[in-house]
Amino acid sequence: MIHYLHSDHLTGQEPEVGPQRSPAVRLTDVTKQYGKGRSAVSALDRVTLTVAPGEFISVVGTSGCGKSSLLSLIAGLDQPSAGEVSTNGRRVALMFQQPALFPWLTSTANVELALRARGVPRLQRHQRATRLLQTVGLADFADKRPHQLSGGMQQRVGLARALAQDADVLLMDEPFGALDALTRDRLHEEFERIVVESGLTVVFVTHNVREAVRLADRVVLLSPRPGRIVEEFAVTVPRRHRVNTLAVAELADHITARLRNEGTRSGAQ
Repeated sequence: MIHYLHSDHLTGQEPEVGPQRSPAVRLTDVTKQYGKGRSAVSALDRVTLTVAPGEFISVVGTSGCGKSSLLSLIAGLDQPSAGEVSTNGRRVALMFQQPALFPWLTSTANVELALRARGVPRLQRHQRATRLLQTVGLADFADKRPHQLSGGMQQRVGLARALAQDADVLLMDEPFGALDALTRDRLHEEFERIVVESGLTVVFVTHNVREAVRLADRVVLLSPRPGRIVEEFAVTVPRRHRVNTLAVAELADHITARLRNEGTRSGAQ
């Protein structure tokens, strides 16, 4: 049920996306370096990655391996030092670990901010924000302000705001990392339903390997800094069977062991 894609089989190769569908995300020999001279820090080194439209990939690795840098490059917030990043003209939205809601605005008004930035008329903004809050299960909390919401609810508002951008590609930087396990599990189910229904392409960064396997079609493992893709894992267990499934637990354990080996190897150098 689980198929491993090893890095020695992946060099120079990319997954097929079909003759009529260009990749949603393509990185070609991407290197990112901060600073110059002796103080320069290499975050990413020759990363090549293709994400197909509608694919959900999780990126895991040790702290400081360049996961967030990878998202910033895809989002266009930063430029690579070398190589090429392309989303083929697709709209990209970025969601962070903290929802960063405006405390004086209601849930509806926070979601409407993304729509206002796109020039959506007032009435349409309200209607769209209302539908999105229904989508994330917060219809009864539309008029509440952030301090009246739990952490999980605030993150749902943040997700609704990200969806309001009508993006084709959603980038997520540890969006559920600060939540308790029960709330995180509930949001996994909600988020998975939304992704399947919308056909979004998702690049999801997380430290939680079990979460990565639970949600993704493919898990990408980065080496310690500078980040390189050292191995990829295709998750072939059907989504409806992933909760408390032995195959998922085994794959998560395998990736965790591989992650530890990479950390040990890096520390020994």
